[in-house]
Amino acid sequence: MFSLALLLNVIAWHSKEFCDFYVQYIFPTWVNTYARLTGMFSFSWGEIMLVVAVLFLLAAAVGLIIAAVLLLKDRNLARRFWGRVRPYYRGLVWLSAFVLLVMTCNCFILYHCSTFEEKYDIPHEEYTVEELSRMRDYVVKKANDLAKEMERDEGGRVIYTGDMKAEAAKAMQKLAEQGYGQLEGYYPQPKGIMASGFLSQQHMLGYFFPFSMEANYNDVMYITNKPATMCHELSHLKGFIYEDEANYLAFLACIRSDDPLFRYSGYLSVLNYLDNAFFEAIGEDRDVYNSHRKISGIVKKDNVFLTPDAWKLVEKKAVISTKTVNKASKAFLEGNLQMNGVEDGIASYDRVVGLLLDYYKNEVIQ
Repeated sequence: MFSLALLLNVIAWHSKEFCDFYVQYIFPTWVNTYARLTGMFSFSWGEIMLVVAVLFLLAAAVGLIIAAVLLLKDRNLARRFWGRVRPYYRGLVWLSAFVLLVMTCNCFILYHCSTFEEKYDIPHEEYTVEELSRMRDYVVKKANDLAKEMERDEGGRVIYTGDMKAEAAKAMQKLAEQGYGQLEGYYPQPKGIMASGFLSQQHMLGYFFPFSMEANYNDVMYITNKPATMCHELSHLKGFIYEDEANYLAFLACIRSDDPLFRYSGYLSVLNYLDNAFFEAIGEDRDVYNSHRKISGIVKKDNVFLTPDAWKLVEKKAVISTKTVNKASKAFLEGNLQMNGVEDGIASYDRVVGLLLDYYKNEVIQ
């Protein structure tokens, strides 16, 4: 299994054609079989697997410490102890090989496929600040208008009474019918993470678990984030592993949905990317920025990761400080992306702006 995983990774790094073939003809098999199996359960198998993995590694570390201590005191006793625990470590090696192979098949190969622009023959173009400003103002207007349509409680917070998970799958299937054939097929329902508080400390909205083929989302974050996050994670299940592409597809799926909250979530999901890109493009000139369409107060309140009350609860239950967890999470994510050939790491999320400008070039910025 180690050798097969290594061989597949070597081929993937050197053959984009192999990766494209794999995603089109082989990868869907895992979604239609393994993902259907894990999708039968309402809880996240990936989350449970992570906990079990940590416990296994802790047990392995304790075993090695005990063996070392015994070796210093009594070689015969150490030899007998090692004879009893050796099968455990042998099993751990087999399990590690299996996990590496699964990660290779369900994640690593996908990083070496053709980009979204290459798959759908989208020419790369340079855009002016004026074009970016039109795009940004258009999204701001859409968000401002949709904010007024949201159903809210007495405190002004958005509420939703529909089946959000089913609507997410429906939105993705609808997008597949509109020219994005790779999105066709079965979709398991997204699953909320039980340890969403810990996920919040990482400032993560969701996770795609390659070793369980599940789309998971942060169940503590504010509701306006959930539709776009669900669609984002589901797009990973269809082979779009790059974060900017997943952001873009989630945006398209949401704004083309018949559900007002999904449309609102779609525009909010890209608002910060566009607003930041615009502010940087104008040299952070406040006068120029303020001369453009303003983001309404209600949109600003809805465009949050967690509400203040939710943050207080997260911090109250935290075992490790949020600053420490967030720093470690960013380092891991940055390393993982760069290890898989994404040279700009976390900054790759921002590339969604280019995809948005390509999409709207004939509708908004002309």
